[in-house]
Amino acid sequence: MPNNFYTPARAMVIMAHPDDPEFSCAGTVARWAQSGTEVCYVLCTSGDVGIAEPGMTRGKAAEIREAEEREAAKILGVMEVVFLGESDGMLLPTLELRKKIVREIRRFRPEVVITGDPTVVWASDRYINHPDHRAAATAALDATFPAAGQPNLFEELEEEGLTAYKPRKVYVTTWGEVDIYVNISKTIDLKVEALRAHKSQMKDWDPEDMIRGWAAERGKGKEMAYAEAFRVITLVDDESWEKTKGRVLPKEK
Repeated sequence: MPNNFYTPARAMVIMAHPDDPEFSCAGTVARWAQSGTEVCYVLCTSGDVGIAEPGMTRGKAAEIREAEEREAAKILGVMEVVFLGESDGMLLPTLELRKKIVREIRRFRPEVVITGDPTVVWASDRYINHPDHRAAATAALDATFPAAGQPNLFEELEEEGLTAYKPRKVYVTTWGEVDIYVNISKTIDLKVEALRAHKSQMKDWDPEDMIRGWAAERGKGKEMAYAEAFRVITLVDDESWEKTKGRVLPKEK
């Protein structure tokens, strides 16, 4: 499994809720940002049912969680956070959501997309993977390939100046088979700090011990004190990428 550190020019993280990126890939995001990668978060929901307190409304919860995510992103060096406004707890991989994500991919034109694994249900003997996580991952993958790169699909986006574009790679955060390990030993402190920014979710719990434990387990036997791991799908080979940078030839009129 190769461990050479690859740095994309642009990366987009597409997930369901505020705090999902921090739990799953924030160490890698921080390393990329420090190396000059422009990073954009796309969150399908604003986590508006994620604060179970008396008197809390969905609108107020969304404001709180969006602010927390923006603070976490700032800590990590993420340049932009986009919220798609889908309903928390009821997310489905609809064609409407796919189009929203295609719009963001064609606008930002990421070299790499990071998302979750839609096939994971039984994440452990103590956790069932959230249905929103699975829905967001399905929508993200379907938008990334083939939709974003098909000129004759969602043609109306061309009116916004958004032409077809194919990302180079997809990084999938998963509990299962992985292809690469990223050494996050120098950025794990930022990962922990970013998670602490989600105060409505952490409350009196400090995530540091758990996060360090997970990352240490990933790095075990790989000469890494702390690591994150991904399954990687390469959509555009190196030679083609150097020629096109993801640009897709326009459709014939």
